[in-house]
Parts: sequence; C-alpha cells; structure tokens
Amino acid sequence: MFADRARIIVKSGAGGNGHVSFRREKFVPAGGPDGGDGGNGGSVIFRVNEGLNTLTDFRHVRKYAAQAGEEGDKKNRKGKSGEDLYIQVPAGTVVKEASTGQVIVDMSGDTREFVLLKGGHGGRGNARYATPTMQAPKYAQPGQPAQELELILELKVIADVGLVGFPNVGKSTLISRVSNARPKIANYHFTTLQPSLGVVDLDEGKGFVMADIPGLIEGASEGVGLGHEFLRHVERTKVLIHVVDAAGSEGRDPVEDIYAINKELANYSPSLPTRPQIIAANKLDLLYDGADEAVNRLKAEFEPQGYRVMPISAATGKGVRELLYQVWDMLSELDDQPVIFEQEYFPEEHRETGDEPFTVEYDVKEKAYVVEGPSIEKMLGYTNLESEKGFKFFQDFLKDRGVIAQLEEMGIQDGDTVEIYGFAFDYYKN
Repeated sequence: MFADRARIIVKSGAGGNGHVSFRREKFVPAGGPDGGDGGNGGSVIFRVNEGLNTLTDFRHVRKYAAQAGEEGDKKNRKGKSGEDLYIQVPAGTVVKEASTGQVIVDMSGDTREFVLLKGGHGGRGNARYATPTMQAPKYAQPGQPAQELELILELKVIADVGLVGFPNVGKSTLISRVSNARPKIANYHFTTLQPSLGVVDLDEGKGFVMADIPGLIEGASEGVGLGHEFLRHVERTKVLIHVVDAAGSEGRDPVEDIYAINKELANYSPSLPTRPQIIAANKLDLLYDGADEAVNRLKAEFEPQGYRVMPISAATGKGVRELLYQVWDMLSELDDQPVIFEQEYFPEEHRETGDEPFTVEYDVKEKAYVVEGPSIEKMLGYTNLESEKGFKFFQDFLKDRGVIAQLEEMGIQDGDTVEIYGFAFDYYKN
C-alpha cells in the first residue's frame, strides 16, 4: 500500500568526553597536561531524494541514530567526530514533533536539506584547563549528551490542482485523459489507493500539475476509512476541481455530494473550503435527456455561492478543454509560490539548559568580549546558527539570560566582536 505517513525516533550523536592525561617523557619527571578534546557527535540531517515518492522505508525501520564522537586521547589528540546521519525523504515530506503535531520542517520548495538535531559538542581535555596557578588539572569536560526526538513524517503531494469528490465520480478518468498520469481505473468504491500526479500541458507553454486525490467518504475528516491519509494531500493545492456525478448514475444526489465533501474538507482544515473551487459536472454522456436540467440545478445551487459549474464528460472529452483553461485562468491570478508549511516547533527551545552563572570579560589582546558559561555553551551546541530563526533564538536566549545587558554595562559598541566558544559575532544593538 502507498505509505505517506510514518512515526520514527531520531537521535543525534553525543559528544566525546575530554581526556585527562599528562606527558610521560624521558627526563621530564612532571610533564604537563596533554589530554585532548572529545570529538563532536554527528548531526541528524534530512535531505530530499528526488528518486523517492513514498515513506515506505520508514515502516520497516523506526529508530535512527547518528554516530557519537570519540573520547579525546593523550598527546593532545582530539577524538574522531561522529558521522552525520542523513535521512532521505521524498520532496513534500513534512516533519512534525510527535507529541504536539507541530511542524519542524517542510521539505519542499527551496528546502532540500535541513539540520534537525545538532550533534553534541565534544568535551575539552584537561590540557585546556592549565593556567599559571593550576598547572596540573586532573579533570576534563564531558561531551554534550545526545538529543532525541520522536517525529511524525507526512508526505503531502505537491500539486497546483487537486481533484476531489466521492469515489467513482470519474476523477481518475479525467486525470488520465488530460495528463500523463495513468491511475488504475475500475468501477468499485475504494478506487485509487494513492494520489496520482499528472502534468497537464496546454497551448503556448501553459500547464500545471494535477493530483487525483483518492475518493473521500463521509467521516473522512474524523479518520473514517483512509480519510486523513488522503485529505492531507489536498492541503498543498491552490485550486480544487470538485468532480461530481451529475447524472446520479449510482443513485446519489450530486448536490448533497458536494455539500458532504466540502464539509469533510472544512472539518479537516478550515482553510480548504476557501480555496478557489470549480465544480465539474461529470458523466453527462450518461444523460440522453435532462443533461441541461442537471447542470442548471447545480448552477442554481452553487454559482450564487461563488463556485463555477462546468459541464463535462471525462469519458468522451466533452467540455474538458474549457475546464482546463478555466483552471489555468484561476491559477494565473494566484501566487505562483508553492504552499509551504511554516516551522512551528523549534527543537532548541525545548532543551533544558539550567540557569548556571556566566562570565563576560574583555580580551585586550584579541579586542573582543569573551562570554562563557555552561548553559550558554550547551545551548550553543543545540542551536542551528545557520538558520535565521535559530540565530534569532540564540540571540533571545542571551538576552533572557542577561548576557546582552552585561555587555552593554561594560560599554560594548556597535561592530564590536563577541566570542562564544569558538564563534565570533559582531554586536549591533537592536
């Protein structure tokens, strides 16, 4: 079966411990400390793989862990850093934190790679702690612990146009007629079991991507049947084509069908019914008499509500060309950017760092303000500074801890350098 949802646990690599050792050389009875730093742990990185189109692999393996950093060694040898773990996912995969359901990253658009969890920093060896007053330190810093998260992965189809409607109303027939998609078509009520994507090519280079969203049923928004598995694919689409059996060939009322499907869309996401929607009154080839009456009934009911009703026969092709150009006109008036889900959950914000003291000193030689403290070092290790939001979060963290206030008390000016555990920042007052 098509797999578009999975639940997994990911874990970054812990940093290696710093090492405690002293030089033991001939004719050097009391050598100084030479314990090396521990290696950094590997990070967990999500990467888009264009060759994937399902999340099936995640059904078989649920736990993923990056490599831990190795402990430092004598003679100031640094431990080997752990290898990063790259998790390959199809384009359109939305990664959520499992307990809250909040979005961490949407692997769509320009986002082809994302550092989800940073590996722990390696601890410093005892050689780092030697001072003129303490020449033989007998302790080293432990590496930062690993981070672990339980995630929900959801694959949401990326398409401009989504076909919605009850099973057996002709969606698969329509998409197979107008695009390169070839879904299995049969006369049964569970129809397509996975979304079919097709590229619709019109004249003069016009075109769009269409998705046949598998047949919905009443109660789908509450998880009845495969409701949630199918409805999530509608979220990316900009225009909906609501295909309805206008002929009532299976004894269903097309007006009631439209209201029922729109209710399911609204229950799943209040924004869905507000998307531009065209009603495709299909299967008119089955009505030798009364076709106009069936279409006029739909128009009278729904066009006052802002819906365009267009008569078609997916089987014969009648009215299909007009439908496609109407869709193109609607898309042309909309933003051409894909629907991307914004980040709601930031892993670094949920890390316990404690409230340990910190120090701020001015290094005359380096002409820089040096900030140190256990909680600051820990948070620095957890935060992805390459992300704009991650960088802002770290700035806010320093402000909340009182670091910024102390820097200002010491007379820091715009453009001055602040050094924090190997990172150098230029200070500018907001």
